[in-house]
Amino acid sequence: MDTQHIERMFGCIMERLDRQEQMLEDIRYNQRAEPPAENPAETKCLNGERLYDNQDLCIMLQVSKRSLQRYRSIGILPYLMLRQKTYYKESDVERFLSEHLDEFSKEQIEAYKARIR
Repeated sequence: MDTQHIERMFGCIMERLDRQEQMLEDIRYNQRAEPPAENPAETKCLNGERLYDNQDLCIMLQVSKRSLQRYRSIGILPYLMLRQKTYYKESDVERFLSEHLDEFSKEQIEAYKARIR
């Protein structure tokens, strides 16, 4: 192997690392951006009532999945299991928030209310 060959290899490696870094930056930027407007056709409902999944609730309440599991386990957050997936009825979430309002910050509550309107 000569010096030029090694330099070309390092150049290729650096280009690839630069592309990976750019893709990571794009992912980070997309995570910070506002989520796209919700498609009404994709909204899950049960008897006319909106259903939230774990991800929806984690984002709205700014809690972890483990926290939701804890709320379910101690019985303060009612839930439904549909096809091995956990859902929460909107009315149950609102009741949970009204009963446990002191556990969440004002910003979280306002963000939640804005999302359900």
